[in-house]
Amino acid sequence: MKHTTLKICAIITLITGIAYLYSKIEPKQESSYKISACDWMMLKRQKIGSFELMKELGGDGVEMDMGSLGKRDTFDNKLRQEHFQKLFRDKSTEHGVTVSSVAMSGFYGQSFLRHNNYKALVEDCIATMKVMGAKVAFLPLGGIDEDWINDSSIRAQLVDRLKIAGDMAHREGLVIGLRTPLVSEAYINFLDQINSKGIKAYLNFQDIIENNRDICEEIKSMGKDRICQIHCTDTDGVNLPDNEKINMKEVKKTLDKMKWSGWLVVERSRDTSDVRNVKKNYGTNIQYLKSIFNPVE
Repeated sequence: MKHTTLKICAIITLITGIAYLYSKIEPKQESSYKISACDWMMLKRQKIGSFELMKELGGDGVEMDMGSLGKRDTFDNKLRQEHFQKLFRDKSTEHGVTVSSVAMSGFYGQSFLRHNNYKALVEDCIATMKVMGAKVAFLPLGGIDEDWINDSSIRAQLVDRLKIAGDMAHREGLVIGLRTPLVSEAYINFLDQINSKGIKAYLNFQDIIENNRDICEEIKSMGKDRICQIHCTDTDGVNLPDNEKINMKEVKKTLDKMKWSGWLVVERSRDTSDVRNVKKNYGTNIQYLKSIFNPVE
């Protein structure tokens, strides 16, 4: 009986010791940052090869474009068809590469303010986001020829459209991120005018640099809750490691201090001496961002 009691005590002590050791092992913290890149800029617009390419380049996701718009009323969007929906989801799962966001890049060329079918285009984008599990849409306002920044009547029309689009997204638990040429004070005022929980800022470092502003100060001024996603690149010229206009380590410190988390997306920053070399340009930029934001310990 005495031996049995001793054995039980020994087993209890062993189990207690193991439990104590496990309690001291901290679980691996998931990074606050994930790295993505634009499929259309990598010459993979709505192509299933974008997932395999991104895995090869070491990224976490793809910003998937809605397809070209040109002068048409609708996007050239494969993801309306069930066959392509399954194919894209399967490839995403196979390669462990998700869709970080869905882009309406057609509005770089067409006016969101004047397009007669804008609601249907937003609905199409929202449906695609739901299919691919993306929470953010990218909407650039570059195709608007009218002076919406200074003309109050034109601006009011744009604000009304964006309010409608934002509310459409918010009802589905989604967000549309705007790319504008505005600096932080004006950007915040514009978002306040729209006044929709479904509209946020999609920051682009290129715009900040071209406005001769400080990237970290602009980020801090915009604030954590207004920024849904970031294109953390400049215009084409050199790859990110060689770009002296962006202090990426300071950017990380700023975002860390704000406790911002989310997707950092590579749009441009291609080496113009080798601009068509997708693997070199995007591989270099992605690995550089990984080394800053997700360093191997």
